[in-house]
Formats: sequence, structure tokens, C-alpha cells
Amino acid sequence: MDIEAIFGRLQEQFGEAVRLSNVQAIDPWIEVAREKLAEVCRFLRDDPELQFEMLHCITAVDYLETDPKKAAKAPFQPHLELIYHLSSLSKRHRLVLKVMLPRWEDDVEGRLPRVPTVSQIWSAAEWHEREVYDLSGVEFVGHPDLRRILCPEDWIGHPLRKDYQMPKEYHGIRVR
Repeated sequence: MDIEAIFGRLQEQFGEAVRLSNVQAIDPWIEVAREKLAEVCRFLRDDPELQFEMLHCITAVDYLETDPKKAAKAPFQPHLELIYHLSSLSKRHRLVLKVMLPRWEDDVEGRLPRVPTVSQIWSAAEWHEREVYDLSGVEFVGHPDLRRILCPEDWIGHPLRKDYQMPKEYHGIRVR
């Protein structure tokens, strides 16, 4: 099934909560409203025509230009994008979902953006969501064990955010 057909099935079911985006990209993608993410993912997995039974990965991209001169010319507003790569092994098709998030929830600096977990749909999401939480600072609501996975529990901040400031030392050990 091609991207337009998959989008058509999703649009029938979810209307404005899904938007077809770049069909010409190497990995064409569909944008999903964050509040409908879990419902859309469950539909993608359970629908007999789609059967997306495999989640390959979840990642986050921080769209922030830290150089003020470049920021003035940037063609985007600062935001985070969650990217989900899915496959149907039985139907032999692939899909990329994107969820656009503000960098900070309610524009309050330090308040992490929130999105529903999909760990109850694909168990592999438990690890992927923990990694995104740890490194990019996205909170997955309903996750059964949302805690750091790569950084120590007492680490401050999220290292893949573009405005992250590396500490000068950690527990008395100088950091580069």
C-alpha cells in the first residue's frame, strides 16, 4: 500500500488529526496531532489492511537555531519533532509518522513537552521512549517506567537539545 492509500485510510478514521506531508521525500511521512497519536498508532497496528506490527525506532529532532543571525532567517519556528518508523512485515509496507511538539510545554522553559506513550501498542517503544526522554526531553504520558536510560539518574538536562549546556564537572570529575 502506498503512502496516499495509507493516508486515505487514516483520514477516513481521524480526519484533521492527520496530515499528509512530504510525499516526495525518501521516507514519505504523515503528521499526526499529538493528542491522537496513541489512537492512530493502535489503528495502524490493528487495521487488517495496514497491520503495522513493527516499530523500528522513535527519535526526536530539535529544530532550534542558536545563532541569532541564522535564527532570524530560519524558515521554521523552534520546535521538536518526534519521528516514528513503522513497518508491516505481513503487508510489506513502511511508514514514517511525525508529531510536532513545542520545545517547552505551554511555553514555560524547563517544562517538558508531553505526548501519549505507544508502549502499550508496541513493547519496543518502552526503550525508545526512555531514550528520547533522556536525551531530548520529551515526557511520554502513561509510560510504565519513564526514567533515564543512558545518562545517570542525577544528570541535569537533556544532551541532544541544541541549547543544552554541558556541565563543567560531574561528581567532582572534570567534564570536557
